[in-house]
Amino acid sequence: MILRMTEIKDICIGKLGCFHFRIGYYAYVGSARGKGGFKRVTRHFDVFSGKNKTRKWHIDHLLPYSEAVHAVLVPANDDIECSLAVALGTFMEGIRGFGCSDCDCDTHLYFSDIDLQERIIDTCRTITGNESIIMNPNILE
Repeated sequence: MILRMTEIKDICIGKLGCFHFRIGYYAYVGSARGKGGFKRVTRHFDVFSGKNKTRKWHIDHLLPYSEAVHAVLVPANDDIECSLAVALGTFMEGIRGFGCSDCDCDTHLYFSDIDLQERIIDTCRTITGNESIIMNPNILE
């Protein structure tokens, strides 16, 4: 998911503690490989819009304070979540400890001053060989 923060904000993220979020763009890497698949993305959009108040994952604590720009869905046969997280870290600033409590990654949330959607899509294509599907939260209303 690509999010935008339009104001500086300190937000407490469950047991992780409080984080300082700057104005700019955040890319969150998650997996939709479990039961329900890409329905997890619509669930996150529901948290963003206030339709769902449950805070199950780290990203759920950030969503109500940000603007959901879009989700980049990447069909893949293999689990690419951590590979993609490492790749994003080569051109975006990582938010240490965020969204990676079930793996050995440093983070699954990245920051940039500018929207790097095209670079993220290119990175996904390089890793999987597949084209991405762009989901806009506004089409779900």
